[in-house]
Amino acid sequence: MSPNPVTTRERLSSPLTWHYVGLGVMVLLMLGLAIRFGMDLSATGSSSTDALTAKQIELKTLQLQTEPLRGLEDRVKESRTHIQDFYATRIPGNYSSIAVQLGDLAVKNGVHLSRVGYSQGTTSSDLTEISLDCAISGEYQQIMHFVNGIERDKTFFVVRAMAFTGQQGGLVSLRLRVSTWLRPSDVPGWMMPTPADTPAAAAPVAREGE
Repeated sequence: MSPNPVTTRERLSSPLTWHYVGLGVMVLLMLGLAIRFGMDLSATGSSSTDALTAKQIELKTLQLQTEPLRGLEDRVKESRTHIQDFYATRIPGNYSSIAVQLGDLAVKNGVHLSRVGYSQGTTSSDLTEISLDCAISGEYQQIMHFVNGIERDKTFFVVRAMAFTGQQGGLVSLRLRVSTWLRPSDVPGWMMPTPADTPAAAAPVAREGE
């Protein structure tokens, strides 16, 4: 005679059955936790990557912004050296050296220079503009060479204006106004101020001692 068949109720009440059920539930829980952990890890990794990328972009932006400032101290020192060299070589030491230089240029180019007057222009913290008003006469080519010589001279001259005043035979007469600069301490006290917007033909002729 065969043993009695095991009923469903008996199977459900069996400890082995509940053991399998518990094991299955634990497997499902572990699987769910693993999936959740993987999702969280992926999200964390993505967030970290985004943060790192943002920091890299910020660093690159700062590098580009500070690029013009690199070596600024050296450039400032170099600029100061150039300024000092310019003052030493191209700014006259006194007003009399201006007259000597103009006289040398006149002799070199064969023009006659007369009625040279000086007036004091604007003053900055470093230099004072000196305006020279003079009459020159000579052949046209000689006068042009004289003017070119002024513009190319080692002394810093700037031609402000020229005005034709007459012609006789082959000689041409011009009124010329030129600017140069002196250190404020080198400007003579007798110089009168230069009127604003004064044309060369009407510029004041203030001579030494007036």
